[in-house]
Amino acid sequence: MKSILLVAHGSKAKATEQAFVKILGMVRAKLPELVIEAAYMQLSEKTLDLAVADLAERGATAIRIVPYFLFTGMHIQKDIPEMIEEFAQQYPHIEFSLANTLGTDERLADILIDRIKEA
Repeated sequence: MKSILLVAHGSKAKATEQAFVKILGMVRAKLPELVIEAAYMQLSEKTLDLAVADLAERGATAIRIVPYFLFTGMHIQKDIPEMIEEFAQQYPHIEFSLANTLGTDERLADILIDRIKEA
């Protein structure tokens, strides 16, 4: 089973987790053929470790970790790659990969323009 694991930073503000869950639902609705779960780097009980363990238990053969981050900071450059190395040792039967951040995609500029016009 190929799985997608969307990873957000996490926040003390529970509204941010609710917003991420809403995004997760939107993505699942557009890609119903995929197993898509969520995890957080910090400040949440749903950690990346627990999400990977859950997907492994459910029979995942591949997990693509997709960061819900704008930029390539330390979590993307160091933390997640190190965790992926540990996961690969712990779950040698699962193929792990890391997708790019949201980055400088022009579609984000269009959303920003919409927000400017709304103001």
